[in-house]
Amino acid sequence: MAQVEIITVTTVCQLEQCLKIRRDVFVGEQGVPESLEVDGFDRSPAECRHILLTLQGEPAATGRLTPYDETTIKVQRVAVCKGFRTGGLGRAIMKALEEEALRLGYRRCLLNAQIQAQGFYEKLGYTALSPEPFLEAGIWHVRMEKSIR
Repeated sequence: MAQVEIITVTTVCQLEQCLKIRRDVFVGEQGVPESLEVDGFDRSPAECRHILLTLQGEPAATGRLTPYDETTIKVQRVAVCKGFRTGGLGRAIMKALEEEALRLGYRRCLLNAQIQAQGFYEKLGYTALSPEPFLEAGIWHVRMEKSIR
């Protein structure tokens, strides 16, 4: 059985592993400009909560959490490396992000899902909030939410 490790990022090295995954997926595969992909929340591990998932010691998936309001946290930058996109790692990183949100005291997760991933998030219990898709970084998205109490 493959060994999956969920890491709450605390070091610059771990953060760099998260950023490499995101650059490979969002910048390399999807053509998002790096100036839009990497922002102030990525300056250090202390800026927000990054989660790194490794499989057999290899960085495989990542996501981050940023506060939205007193009860809501925003799930952002969820990415799974191309070579690891089967076997449930997307679900695993989302579960880890939701568990961390609960641990931090939040009761609701908000996210902007790429349209092609909307069904994935619906299967995880998220519901669409936006009446119409919107462009973000040149990609169509829909805003979604989930209660995590």
